[in-house]
Amino acid sequence: MFKKILVPTDGSAQAALAAKTAAELAKSTGAEIVGVYVIDPFPYIGIGDASAVGLQAYLAEAKSAAGQALDMLAKACKAHEVPFAGDTIERNVVHEGILETASAENCDLIVMGSHGHRGIKSLILGSVAQKVLAHATQPVLIVKV
Repeated sequence: MFKKILVPTDGSAQAALAAKTAAELAKSTGAEIVGVYVIDPFPYIGIGDASAVGLQAYLAEAKSAAGQALDMLAKACKAHEVPFAGDTIERNVVHEGILETASAENCDLIVMGSHGHRGIKSLILGSVAQKVLAHATQPVLIVKV
């Protein structure tokens, strides 16, 4: 049924539940899982040394968070004996990064949590899950908590 499942993650409890659900589904269908963590670009464009230091600190923290989130997903896949590959990408718009990855990796399903920890921003701009649902060309499974 499904051969390749994309699981976007942000390290939240909702993403962990989606990872478990995706791993169970992949195990039952013989699919593999592709994980993706989308880093928002550095929010400050400045001049001078302060900008460079801020950028390096921001990227270090973002890459650390991405590594932890993808490790969580890898552990869920390992527990269910499901093949896994993960990647971290940087995009201005998170849902576009998810959709680009799904297309580039030829995924035939996207499994994600109903909401992550994007805070008040998601209330103002609309959730990433809603935008993925609205624009995806492949089926999307939203895991609600």
